[in-house]
Amino acid sequence: MRTHRPGPFQLPVRDIERKPGEMREHSLEIPAPEKWGEGLVSVPEAEPLELEVRLESVHEGILVSGTVDSTATGVCGRCLIDIEEPVEVEFQELFAYPGHEASDFDVQDDHVDLENLVRDAIVLSLPFQPVCQPDCPGLDPITGEKLTESPGDTERTSVDPRWAALQQYTPDDGDALRAAPKTEKS
Repeated sequence: MRTHRPGPFQLPVRDIERKPGEMREHSLEIPAPEKWGEGLVSVPEAEPLELEVRLESVHEGILVSGTVDSTATGVCGRCLIDIEEPVEVEFQELFAYPGHEASDFDVQDDHVDLENLVRDAIVLSLPFQPVCQPDCPGLDPITGEKLTESPGDTERTSVDPRWAALQQYTPDDGDALRAAPKTEKS
C-alpha cells in the first residue's frame, strides 16, 4: 500500500480540522517549483520562498492567511537593464471542508495545499512594466543608448520631417507677426 506523502506546499490540518477556534502557525522556506510569472519579471525556479502561514479552524473550513517573501528578476521595461526586486505579498483564503459549497480551495486528505494560492498571489503582485528606478528615462530612440549614461552632449536631435518647415522661423518672426497691423474683414 502506497502512503501519501504531502508536498512542500501541503500543510496538515488534522489536529485542528472541525475544531473552530483552533490555530496553528508555520514558518516555511520552499524553493519555487518552477518559474512563476510571465513578461519582463518573474520569480525564477528554485528561488527561495519564505512563508509565514497561519491556519485557523472555522465552521466552514480552514482559514489560511500569511505572507510570502521572495525575489523577482527580469529587465527594466524602459532601459532593458537587468533588475532584481523584492516580492512581499500577503494572502488569505478559506479552504472549505468537503461537502460544503463549491469553493476554489478545499481541505483534501487532512491537508491544505498552498501552492496555487501562493503562486497566484506572487504572479498578480509582479509589475507589468517594471523599472530600474521610478524616473528611468529609458533608451535614446536614435542611438539606442541608455539616456542616463549619455555624456550629456548638446547635440541636436533630429527633427520629425513634418515639423522641419517650422525651423526657419525665429523668435523675432513671432514679434514681427504680433506687431503687424490687423486688417479688418468686410
